[in-house]
Amino acid sequence: MEVHETLTSENFQICKTVRHGFPYQPTALAFDPVQKILAIGTRTGGVRILGRPGVDCFCQHEGGAAVLQLQFLINEGALVTACADDTLHLWNLRQKRPAVLHSLKFNRERITFCHLPFQSKWLYVGTERGNTHIVNVESFILSGYVIMWNKAIELSTKTHPGPVVHLSDSPKDEGKLLIGFESGTVVLWDLRVKKADFRIYYDEAIHSVSWHHEGKQFMCSHSDGSLTTWSLKNTTKPIQITFPHAKGKNPRDGKKPEPCKPILKVEYKTSKSSEPFIIFSGGLSYDKACRRPSLTIMHSKSITVLEMDHPIVEFLTLCETPYPNEFQEPYAVAVLLEKDFIVVDLTQSTFPIFENPYPMDIHESPVTCTAYFADCPPDLIPVLYSIGAKHKKQGYSNKEWPVNGGTWNLGTQTYPEIIITGHADGSVKFWDASAITLQMLYKLKTSKVFEKQKTTEGKQAAEIVEEDPSAIQMISWCPESRIFCVAGISAHVIVYRFSKHEATTEIASLEVRLQYEVEDLISPEAETNTNFPEQSSQSPSIKTQPLPGSPGTVTPEGIKDNIPCLKVKTRPVRMPPGYQAELVIQLVWVDGEPPQQITSLDINSAYGLVAFGNCNGLAVVDFIQKTVLLSMGTLDLYGSSDPYQRLIRSPRKSKQFAADHPCMRGLSNFYSDSKKRIRTSYQSLTELSDNPVAPELERCKSPTSVPYPTTLHNDPRTLPDTPANLKASHYSPVFYLLDNVKGSRKLSLPTDLKTDLDHVNGHCTSPTSQPCATGKRVSSAEGTKHNRRGPGRPPFRKAQSAACMEISLPVSHTEGRVGYASRRAMLQQLHGVSIYSHDEHHAASYSWSERESRENSFSRSRSSSVSSIDRETKEAITALYFSESYSRKNDGTLSPCLWVGTSLGVVLVISLSLPAAEDQRQTEPIMVSPSGTVLMLKGSVLTFSSLDCSGNLIHPPYEVWRDPHSADEHDKPRKRKLVNFSPSSSQDSGDYQYAVICSEKQAKVFSLPSQTCLYAHSITEASFVLRADVVTLCNSVCLACFCANGHIMTLSLPSLRPMLDVNYLPLTDMRIARTFCFTNGGQALYLSSATEIQRITYSQEMCDNLQEMLGELFTPVETPEAQNRGFLKGFFGGSGQTFDREELFGEAAAGKASRSLAQHIPGPGGMEGMKAAAGGVVGDLARARIALDERGQRLGELEDRTAGMMASAESFSKHAHELMLKCKDKKWYQF
Repeated sequence: MEVHETLTSENFQICKTVRHGFPYQPTALAFDPVQKILAIGTRTGGVRILGRPGVDCFCQHEGGAAVLQLQFLINEGALVTACADDTLHLWNLRQKRPAVLHSLKFNRERITFCHLPFQSKWLYVGTERGNTHIVNVESFILSGYVIMWNKAIELSTKTHPGPVVHLSDSPKDEGKLLIGFESGTVVLWDLRVKKADFRIYYDEAIHSVSWHHEGKQFMCSHSDGSLTTWSLKNTTKPIQITFPHAKGKNPRDGKKPEPCKPILKVEYKTSKSSEPFIIFSGGLSYDKACRRPSLTIMHSKSITVLEMDHPIVEFLTLCETPYPNEFQEPYAVAVLLEKDFIVVDLTQSTFPIFENPYPMDIHESPVTCTAYFADCPPDLIPVLYSIGAKHKKQGYSNKEWPVNGGTWNLGTQTYPEIIITGHADGSVKFWDASAITLQMLYKLKTSKVFEKQKTTEGKQAAEIVEEDPSAIQMISWCPESRIFCVAGISAHVIVYRFSKHEATTEIASLEVRLQYEVEDLISPEAETNTNFPEQSSQSPSIKTQPLPGSPGTVTPEGIKDNIPCLKVKTRPVRMPPGYQAELVIQLVWVDGEPPQQITSLDINSAYGLVAFGNCNGLAVVDFIQKTVLLSMGTLDLYGSSDPYQRLIRSPRKSKQFAADHPCMRGLSNFYSDSKKRIRTSYQSLTELSDNPVAPELERCKSPTSVPYPTTLHNDPRTLPDTPANLKASHYSPVFYLLDNVKGSRKLSLPTDLKTDLDHVNGHCTSPTSQPCATGKRVSSAEGTKHNRRGPGRPPFRKAQSAACMEISLPVSHTEGRVGYASRRAMLQQLHGVSIYSHDEHHAASYSWSERESRENSFSRSRSSSVSSIDRETKEAITALYFSESYSRKNDGTLSPCLWVGTSLGVVLVISLSLPAAEDQRQTEPIMVSPSGTVLMLKGSVLTFSSLDCSGNLIHPPYEVWRDPHSADEHDKPRKRKLVNFSPSSSQDSGDYQYAVICSEKQAKVFSLPSQTCLYAHSITEASFVLRADVVTLCNSVCLACFCANGHIMTLSLPSLRPMLDVNYLPLTDMRIARTFCFTNGGQALYLSSATEIQRITYSQEMCDNLQEMLGELFTPVETPEAQNRGFLKGFFGGSGQTFDREELFGEAAAGKASRSLAQHIPGPGGMEGMKAAAGGVVGDLARARIALDERGQRLGELEDRTAGMMASAESFSKHAHELMLKCKDKKWYQF
């Protein structure tokens, strides 16, 4: 039966939708006081424009140069940006997607400062040479009027005044421009007569200048922490010098107080009803070295110092009026910090901050993983919000958020969406992501279930986790049942239930012992040497979970055994409403080796089971009965169906031989040491080092180990088949391994990004390995120190996350071998998996067909060594999936199953036997057993899904949520209500299902229960898939994939026809690979920077409707009228004088500027504007109708006023006629 597929390539298109979070590495800030919108520039050339909640826009300069300064054309719907590449850009904000209208590139001078007067079209541009140029912002053409630095200063001055650091026109007279130079020189330049009114020379460097609104005085901030106030009447010396934070604040007897830190910016704002505000950043005394960055507010006689958590980048005072010659009436201060943005309320004496409506705290702790859920149950978001609202901080200002410009509507296509972020401190945040917004719902702290580590304990456990033992690695959530599960860095899993009621209870815990007793080096065949032990076919010894409560031990030698990494609280714990811990599962140390990190996780509320795996094996836990059902090594899951036919040595004999034989002991020491050398490591979320690091330092800080030497066993040159020469047989690979270690190099993003991506794509452009003629043996003590650790999980440092990483890869002489080995090493790092490469396992007697063998082999050599095959004892579990399916071939009945995928591309099916009656679920045991089903794919398995015979997605069964702590639940026995989407028999389901399986290389669709491969598609050859999900789109399903080479692909289901393949997202950062995830409805997200989440869509329908969903940045607002200052005040020079700038700066008066000075570049804004207008026809029609109504109203008002004027004129004419008749007969002397 053919499935009718409705999706076509026309249903897919990729575009970015919205960006959430704090702008990464901010550099500039601007505010439009009339439109009430705010702009933030970044070091990477990005601009975020914010208004009311929902009005959030991200723009990116094509060149990527840092934004130096931002200037709004106040109430004009335009923004000027000055970038570090000495280019000015004019952005049009009168469309939902702002675009550049004009650009002006300066060729010979560097831009340092810009100033645009209110209601002016002439932009003043200061440069590093000290010159001031003038640009017309309408045409973006440079005027011929230039203020040269040598004209601005006196002829007698012998030194250059330095770059221009300040430009502003006088509030009293717009024809006079105040120019501040870095050296301390200030010049008031008369634009009309082209000469200086006065010049001020001060000893200290100037950082900023601010006018008093009357234009009679101004204030400067200096590098010695002083503020100077200057009067225009006497410019020979300042009228006041203050050191606000010095011990002696005012100079006495000609002695200056002790210098302080520079005051980087000062603002001088006046108010009618109170004393002026003087606000500045910096200026603290040098003796207070531990003081945090601060903002100081001087008002009346009080000085308030607001300490900040991060360095201050920029601040702006928000005032009621845009006119510089009026009382400013400041009401708030917007402070841009390096990692935060706050607004301080100036109207209250305590200066509280406003509650920020934007999600600026995503990076409060580094993000380590993400999950995206679309079309959630509608009651879930209100419940999470009500619970989370109880824990909100207090003490905010009671006034509304002052940045409230723009307009935004919900739109027509809205459905509940939730984003979950896991963090390095163990916290989990739930976000409402509906209608392309982001709002914090609820925060869960998983670390509260553990005891706080003491300092001594922390030092002892430093080998495992240094400072972030609770970091979240994986998330599994069932929105319908509200069961939530996380896996942490310390090899722990926590299961949570949701409750609206507070509870005090003990936290149940289980400890699982899941570790191989197989030595890393396996002895050769018995017949090769009589001294070797005999071959044994004994299966690997897997130590399963001990009885709960069994004590951990520490041997006299200090070797840890049966001890978890963290200690669960044993006392009753008070749990607030929300998610409450149901069960904590921990992997324990085994014989001095720490537990391996968890690499896969899945939970099912209907079955009451949670499954997780690592590179040792698989564990299945019943969280209802709090018991371990299965704890088994990956090899034991195969039984007799192992496709590799691996032969496992007796661990005891292997250990005995390794201990007795000096050659093997030395080789083991070398091997153990090499594993610590060849590692991949996380890089800090907030720091990306481009500097080379010594290999020794790199090894010391590496938190993730690659547990195999790349070429120890898979090269035929290293292990000769003839055992005649024992020295050649065992020492030769050691020397070759040292050659690899010496030839290794560290690839740091983004400096060596190209080389990284070469490795990702399967080739190395310039392998650089140094030849090694001789080897140096490691001492026995050093070998003993390392050989117990094996591939144990390394430390996870503080403030580290999946967001950004360094990669250390060995570079070998053989390009092909290194290409895949390095690619696999990177993949291990991306998924947090410590696994063995498929390259290392060769020449096995495979039990499947020759075609399948060729398809699934990644071999670069054909070593016949049995040890190469035995390396596969470390096979990681990479994917898990609970479903109602057919566990065995040709089964006639659906049954609960657990699908298991491994790092070698093998798919296993585990049968689950649950009690038939639901009332027996609490007491009857569940039987878990491997079914014997084995399927094969090429590459590590990433995801599973099930389709019915019609091609519809089959959702796993779930339990309907009931509050476990509600008042009516205590007296009744708990009854579970289950929802199952699968038919009860194969006859009801049309006799078959489709199983969709995707690996890092290919996708396959199997028909069940026949287990026939119906469709197979090779997704990529040169790269590999990082993330794959089966998602719903337009009432159909498809497979969405994201590859390491930046390609986003979609495949139809079940036929696996390619429908989209776009090289859309260059993999410039490893955080993208770690956090990318798809969801239903054609949406996806990833962490675009350390502090921001980028959402994209691959749906054509959503791209078409995106214009309606976005907010309007510009809304028509009338510019407030200037205050009427009265006749006397204007007569005596109190009001600002205006002049015609066009007359001075226009081409007719000033001429043309030199063409070589700056180059005009037209922008694509016109075309973008047309597209935006075409995309929002409905909105335009609505606005046209409103405008028509307003025009009709105005015409009606005009008609009324006209009629009134006609009546008044008629009355005046009548009275004038009467007066004429009365006076016409009188003589002149009678008047």
